[in-house]
Amino acid sequence: MPIFCATYAYDPAATETLDAVRPAHRDWLAEQPALLASGPTDDGGAVLVWEGGSAAEVEAILDQDPFHAAGVIAERRVVGWQIVRGRWLDVLDLG
Repeated sequence: MPIFCATYAYDPAATETLDAVRPAHRDWLAEQPALLASGPTDDGGAVLVWEGGSAAEVEAILDQDPFHAAGVIAERRVVGWQIVRGRWLDVLDLG
């Protein structure tokens, strides 16, 4: 299945809301079978790596994220990612 990377840039004025919604966001992530990895970045955003049929399919899933519903994501980008080197090729059986 194709791999997609989503990046979030959070609204810097939404820190309190981010903190309040984070538990629901993480619970939601834990329920996503297509999520391969996720976590915060050192610039205050996040990266989420997904399996999916298309970028539009991943976007539709991300529309259900409690962070999206709370309006704390200032910018979101979803791009296809083809892994050609590294350990994930074997872990994800992409080789």
